[in-house]
Amino acid sequence: MSKLAELSRLLESKVIVSADITEDDINGADIFQLAALVGDYFSNSQGIKLLDKQLLSKIISELNEEKMPKEIEIAQGAGFEPLAKEMRIKYSYVNSRIEPVGSSASDFVAHFNDRFQKLKKIITSTRTLAATDIANISQYMTGREVSVIGMVYDKKTTKNGHVLVTLEDPTGSINVLFAKPDAQLHTQFQAEASALYRSATKIARDDVIAVRGKLSKGLLIASFFTWPDVPIHARKQSEDDFAIALISDVHVGHKLFLDKQFSKMLQWLNGTIDYKKDLAKKVKFAVFCGDIADGIGVYPGQEKELIIKDIYAQYAMFFELLKAIPDYIEVFVLPGNHDAVRRAEPQPELDRELAKYNTGNIHLVTNPAMLNLEDIKLLAYHGTSLDSIIANVPGNAYAKPEDAMVELLKRRHLSPIFGENPIVPSRDDELVISDVPDILLMGHIHKNGAIDYHGTLVVNSGTWQARTAFQVKQGHMPTPAILPVYEAKQRTLNLLDFNSIT
Repeated sequence: MSKLAELSRLLESKVIVSADITEDDINGADIFQLAALVGDYFSNSQGIKLLDKQLLSKIISELNEEKMPKEIEIAQGAGFEPLAKEMRIKYSYVNSRIEPVGSSASDFVAHFNDRFQKLKKIITSTRTLAATDIANISQYMTGREVSVIGMVYDKKTTKNGHVLVTLEDPTGSINVLFAKPDAQLHTQFQAEASALYRSATKIARDDVIAVRGKLSKGLLIASFFTWPDVPIHARKQSEDDFAIALISDVHVGHKLFLDKQFSKMLQWLNGTIDYKKDLAKKVKFAVFCGDIADGIGVYPGQEKELIIKDIYAQYAMFFELLKAIPDYIEVFVLPGNHDAVRRAEPQPELDRELAKYNTGNIHLVTNPAMLNLEDIKLLAYHGTSLDSIIANVPGNAYAKPEDAMVELLKRRHLSPIFGENPIVPSRDDELVISDVPDILLMGHIHKNGAIDYHGTLVVNSGTWQARTAFQVKQGHMPTPAILPVYEAKQRTLNLLDFNSIT
């Protein structure tokens, strides 16, 4: 298929490609990136959408536009008197402990034992199952009703549609059967059995779960199970009327970094844009949740998509941009999978050789990190493990990242499925969600999403990068340049779209 035919196919039913456009007009352009930019250009247009030769030339020029670090001066708006500037808000943060990467079998055994014991303690601290109710797997007796806690070694569906899970604890293993509901069951029992079965289909490898059931012929026939989960709780409310800007996936250095929209956001923080100016006055904190730079050599062929091909220059540009954030706003920056730190999680904070800045309001933190903002607990994690949740837990999709984030809260672990997202097998598993957060913040998916789960506000903060060629191939539609801002006193989340703000 020719490049022109491929472009027409990608834009089919969305944009008409003018007949005067030839193969020579798009020679050398990445068709998927080009299609993404054309789609973004017409995203707010009504009526007939025609891509003619002149517009095509303009879009290709933008695709190749240089975006190098430069001095940025954004003056505070006239008459802008931010409330946050006068506030003396207490804040602190707890970084993950960063240990050397181990590789021996004993490192992995110690790591999983620590995870198991921590999650078992969380389960037994609830009213549902007390520690005295739990039996070791090796001590079960046929015919008894028993409760066990174990880690999922394997899961499969039988030929009759039942869910069969192999569960392990330090003493042994057992097969657990979650029966597919019988259509002949009484209506009340049918509903209960269906709910149990639907939940069981979402069990994933390496989950730590508690199961209650009756033992029969070496099988535990489940009647109940639970993940560690977060309890229903009231999200903390601040007496001070401040706000938190939630940002991720800036991807400085990539051709599709939305510098114009990002600059509008910086202008808004400085009060030079009238849109929701009262909200801008409240912003006291800004959290950058990973992938602040696009990086170098992160994936094959990345160099073709970069406008800044030097990692130091990428970070120089990012921290130059941060200079425009008013100094009364405390800024927290954690890394993601594109950033220049080790890939395995937990990830250390950025090296100061890369992050050169001279302002005291910027704080480099680990991934993950727990921020305490006037006693509001904000757990920030870039979210790379969301890929494995979406791939392995039915009912999840890139279109709704908040659903996958809820699955992590249920499991009380930020990367529960081992092997797909690299983690450090430390003897103390730092990815267990020991403290229940008021806010769980992630990025990575490039899609805004938010939901309240048991009192925890779950937020995915989207991206500041236009739709990439890879996302076009995958059919994924990101939501770029939409800024979530959380008001701590009102306990409300605002979404500001900087694609349309002037």
